[in-house]
Amino acid sequence: MAILATEELTKQFPRVTALRQLTVTAGTGVTGLVGANGAGKSTLIKILLGLLPPTSGRAQVLDMDVGTHGAQIRRVVGYMPEHDCLPPDVSATEFVVHMAQMSGLPRTAARERAADTLRHVGLHEERYRPIGGYSTGMRQRVKLAQALVHDPQLVFLDEPTNGLDPQGRDDMLALIRRIGSEFGISVLVTSHLLGELERVCDHVIVIDGGTLLRSSAISEFTQATQALAVEVEEGLEPLAARLSQVGESVAVQGRLLTVEVRSDETYDAVRDAVCDLDLNLIRLEQRHGRIEDVFRV
Repeated sequence: MAILATEELTKQFPRVTALRQLTVTAGTGVTGLVGANGAGKSTLIKILLGLLPPTSGRAQVLDMDVGTHGAQIRRVVGYMPEHDCLPPDVSATEFVVHMAQMSGLPRTAARERAADTLRHVGLHEERYRPIGGYSTGMRQRVKLAQALVHDPQLVFLDEPTNGLDPQGRDDMLALIRRIGSEFGISVLVTSHLLGELERVCDHVIVIDGGTLLRSSAISEFTQATQALAVEVEEGLEPLAARLSQVGESVAVQGRLLTVEVRSDETYDAVRDAVCDLDLNLIRLEQRHGRIEDVFRV
């Protein structure tokens, strides 16, 4: 079953077109929705939740039409918004219990689910403190907990690592991976940080200016390419010049030299050039594709 499917989906605002005839499908697992700020990611999520009507086209979530089944979709989908929306004067426990009851759980079941969910996202004794005193990382975990507390089939996570330090981002990405692998809940996660999605997603949808650039399994983005990445301690420019002289196609990218592999002779040429120039070789490896390469086409 597809967790989402759109057909010629368009959303126009008075001064901008947020989505342009977007046709895309995503299956179960962890799906990344990547694009720069303003690419249309949040608009798409709001349409999929039935909170924003499209200008034209169709969209389905879990085989339900967003135009006619918005309430049913929101009952089985969790949503972690990008913006800060937490009440400062209540505790995480009170807030998540309230959200569980809003989803239809009885009071006792809501308290049990809230306790379990807050523990899963890494909030322990601090869950009894007012949210107003929480760090950014703790607030993000509360938002994640309220999206999960009613045991949804699918969660939409809108920029869940926003404002987090490197360790906080790592912890959040680990939680997202667990949601998909251990809890059996499908995830649609948005981010403008491309490397994050490469780490946690099974499938990635890339949009730019509301237009689909690519939709495919993460393995297709990161598969090995016909190029070598070469890093030396010093002498990158002389190495590039020597390889160019013998007919190799090279490009300098920061501290790396990328060499297009024409045949096995390319490996010999790199080895001979490094030895002839008496360079200290740090790295020689086959390059892999990255999501960001899509934006360079």
